[in-house]
Amino acid sequence: MLLEVEGAAQRDRQLRADLWLFFITVIWGSTFVLVKDTLSSLGPFSLVALRFTVGLIALMVLFGRRLRRASGREIAAGALIGLFLFGGYAFQTVGLKYTSAAKSGFITGLSIVIVPIIAYLVLRHRPGVGAVLGVVSATAGLALLTLKADLSIEYGDLITMGCTIAFALQIVLVGKFAPRMDAVVLTMAQIATVSLVSALLAGYSESLILPLPLEAWAAVVFLGLAATALTFSIQTVAQKSTTPTHAALIFSLEPVFSLVFAYLLAGETLTGRALVGSALIVLGMIMAELKR
Repeated sequence: MLLEVEGAAQRDRQLRADLWLFFITVIWGSTFVLVKDTLSSLGPFSLVALRFTVGLIALMVLFGRRLRRASGREIAAGALIGLFLFGGYAFQTVGLKYTSAAKSGFITGLSIVIVPIIAYLVLRHRPGVGAVLGVVSATAGLALLTLKADLSIEYGDLITMGCTIAFALQIVLVGKFAPRMDAVVLTMAQIATVSLVSALLAGYSESLILPLPLEAWAAVVFLGLAATALTFSIQTVAQKSTTPTHAALIFSLEPVFSLVFAYLLAGETLTGRALVGSALIVLGMIMAELKR
């Protein structure tokens, strides 16, 4: 009887975690159009730096006292996760200057297929047949989505591909450290790392022109509060009750939402070939996760 109660409680925790992960996936899917529009006023690294600085300030106001009890191991783990998180957003944001929001969303989503491979290398979780089939399907879809008629690839798509490995590593490392560390400290450490590295690169390679348009500030505030402080806090807490694979399955919906918001907000469209490619990528993501 006790085992049944514990099993039911565990299922309830995982269901709540899945619902929260679904919620943040919707938010992330909505940001592609917003980021692409804001890049007309800000450089890529400046945008990432401002976004994560706003998120860090919000978390410090709410949970700054937690840092007093933080261990050096928690700070180091969060900083490691933050380096890969920075890599993901750096490649994604720079790539958005040269590709569409819809295509960026689908290419970013390819990281979900890589999660089982990274999980095997880092956590020794052996990928199953589904992961292999998922990689094949998603790779074929990516080719249809990004390759032009002469088999060349657009510059922005190539840059965006760099974020797939970085985001996959971030998901796996959160799954590795979150269950046994303070989720808030991990979140603040990784956000602080992204903010610092982005600011350094922005200061070196970009010039921040002030004052910024009101629309740009509004975008930065939304990205910082909703799409950074809120979402990464939820992700880190939720992954205490679920696995990287389960989280990855839910995150596979992000490119679908990016396409929906790109259509609704920016009027972007995809060709029939691109739609087939996108469908193959989503199929690959699902195959890689459900058949594990």
